[in-house]
Amino acid sequence: MQAMTSRADPFIHPQALCESPAIGAGTRVWAFAHVLPGAVIGADCNICDHVFIENDVRLGDRVTIKCGVQLWDGVELEDDVFVGPNVTFTNDLFPRSRQRPATYARTRVERGASIGANATILANTTIGQHAMVGAGAVVTRPVPPNAIVVGNPARIVGYVNATQHPARSTLTPPDQPGVVASRVQGVQLRRMKHVPDLRGSLSVGEFGHDIPFSAERYFLVFDVPTEETRGEHAHRICHQFLIAVKGSVTVVADDGMEREEFMLDGPDLGVYLPPRVWGIQYRYSSDAVLLVFASHRYDASDYVRDYAQFLAMVRSG
Repeated sequence: MQAMTSRADPFIHPQALCESPAIGAGTRVWAFAHVLPGAVIGADCNICDHVFIENDVRLGDRVTIKCGVQLWDGVELEDDVFVGPNVTFTNDLFPRSRQRPATYARTRVERGASIGANATILANTTIGQHAMVGAGAVVTRPVPPNAIVVGNPARIVGYVNATQHPARSTLTPPDQPGVVASRVQGVQLRRMKHVPDLRGSLSVGEFGHDIPFSAERYFLVFDVPTEETRGEHAHRICHQFLIAVKGSVTVVADDGMEREEFMLDGPDLGVYLPPRVWGIQYRYSSDAVLLVFASHRYDASDYVRDYAQFLAMVRSG
C-alpha cells in the first residue's frame, strides 16, 4: 500500500522530475514536469503535465501552470497567477545559438493576473496585478494593472470589472446641465451648459459650480495614437476635471474597490476625478483633444504612479 502523505506535503507525481527542494506545502507537480534545482515554488501551486521550470524562477502561492508551459530563468510569478496551456515566455530578446547573455532579462507577472492559452510574453515585461492576457496575444510591453489585452501586438481593450457608465443617457433633459454620481467614490459625470445657435454652439461652465473646484492649471492631451493609454496614476490632493473638447476619449475611474468607465464625446460632458482616485484614459479617437483642469499646480510628489502604492494609500484611510 502506498504511504499516506500529510495534506500539507507537496505531491510529486512518480513520473515528474523535481530537483528543487523548495516546493511549498500542498503544491502538486504532475507527470512529465521537470523542475530544476534552483527553482522556488510556493504553497498550493498546481504544476501540470509537461511543464519545464528553470533555476532562476520564482513562483508565489496558489499559482496554476497548465500543460506545455516553459518558465525560463528570470521569470517571476506572484501569488494567484494563472498561466494557460502552451503559454510561451522568453528571457532573451536577441538569442543566438550557444551564446548566453551575462544576465537574462526579467519578466514579472503580478498577483492575480491571468494569461490565456498560447499567449507569448516577451522578456523585460511586467504584467500588472489582476490583468488579463487574451488567448494567443503577443505581449511586447508592460501591461497595466487590471487591463485586458488581446491581439498581436497586444492592445488594451478594456479593464477588469469596469462597469460601462451609460454617460449621456443618464443626464436629462439633454439640453440642461446635470450631475450623476458614479459607483466610484466621489467621481461625478457632469453635463455643462450647451447653447446651440445658428452661428455655432457654445458650452460654458463656472469654476466652483459646474466645475467643483477652482483651477490653478490646465493642460491639453492630443495626437495620442489610438492604441496608447494615458493617466495611470492618482493624486494625493489634486482635483481634476476632464472634457473631450474634440473627438472622444474613454476615462476609467478606480477607487480601489469600484471601477467605472465613462465615454467623453463632446465639449459639454465632463468627468470630475477627486483626489485618491486612480484615473486612466484610453480609446482616444484619432482627432481627440482632452482638456484637463487641475486644482493645483504641478507637483511631482502629488502623483501616485504605482497601483500597489495607490491601494495601500486608500486602505490606510
